[in-house]
Amino acid sequence: MTYSRQFLYRLFAGLLVLIAASNVSFAGDAGRDRTQVGHSISIAPGEEVTDATCFGCSIRVRGHVAGDVTAFGGSVVVEDQGNIGGDATVFGGDIRLDQAVSVRGDVTVFGGRVRRDPQASVGGDVTNMGGPGWVFLIFLAPFLFLGMFVAAIVWLIRRLLRPAIPLAA
Repeated sequence: MTYSRQFLYRLFAGLLVLIAASNVSFAGDAGRDRTQVGHSISIAPGEEVTDATCFGCSIRVRGHVAGDVTAFGGSVVVEDQGNIGGDATVFGGDIRLDQAVSVRGDVTVFGGRVRRDPQASVGGDVTNMGGPGWVFLIFLAPFLFLGMFVAAIVWLIRRLLRPAIPLAA
């Protein structure tokens, strides 16, 4: 069915745009926050940002992030004495913590791996839910339920709008 597949692609693209637009427009300290869609973020040594969020790209931290670092569909690399004051969260990618870096909060990875140097400092918990099953559960399962919901609504509307056929006498 080509029609339903095109509809789902457009719905998925619209949701991604909505998520990206809402994340940018509700940023509290937009001058120091870094949010990107499809373009990797690099925080240079000596540079300080509040939060870093990336959709479909990667984040490289060599400076200081006062808040959280979050990557959807990309990786996070903390190197060259970079530090994160909050949590580091990755959905569908890896995180690499090099020597002499610090994360004061939690490190959480869904659908990827944690590569951590023994000298890297993590103040909170390290949680790794690796493997493609978690990516399916987190990203694709909600769209499957949404697709089933939309299909049910379309079926119901078509059934209600179907003309009544008179019974033969």
